[in-house]
Amino acid sequence: MTQDFFQAFILLILVTDPFGNIPIFVSALANVTPARRWRVVVRECAIAFILLLLFMFFGKHFLHALQLSEVALRIGGGVILFLIALRMVFPQEGGVFGGTESDSEPFIVPLAIPALAGPSSLATVLLFSSDSRSDVMIHVGALIAVALVWLVVLLGAERMQRALGERTMTAVERLMGLILTAMAVEMLLAGIRDYLKTLT
Repeated sequence: MTQDFFQAFILLILVTDPFGNIPIFVSALANVTPARRWRVVVRECAIAFILLLLFMFFGKHFLHALQLSEVALRIGGGVILFLIALRMVFPQEGGVFGGTESDSEPFIVPLAIPALAGPSSLATVLLFSSDSRSDVMIHVGALIAVALVWLVVLLGAERMQRALGERTMTAVERLMGLILTAMAVEMLLAGIRDYLKTLT
């Protein structure tokens, strides 16, 4: 059980990438008054958490409604994770999700979606859908723990960016991208193995 929690926690940390999102949050909140910044961070983290939680609980119903198999989701999720990981390893202008500059206070986009609750994290929590009560508790616990990490990291985003510097933040993001690449390939291979089993 502890191992399942740890694996889910690490996977969610990697796909939501709070450390890699620090520059995005700092840039998006640049025009927000300092007194309101922490409220915006808490609000955006809460929105992302609720969305991921809904996908986790109603993921199977969503799949059935769209007539999608879990195998297709696993393969698709692996492809998306791989593409996100490549952009983390080879940073591009504007970050993983493109430019985020805006003159108004950010709301939902781009901080909650897609920075935290993006396609890769939504696909990941859909894979966490389970009929087992113990599995559900493990995954919900992992998501809560990850949301707390979001708050700690993103509330101190400006201080962390100043303290570590741009090069260190880039190195951390590339390391996380490398780990995520391996996990994406494993997810893709697992999906292909499951598909091949259906053919025999």
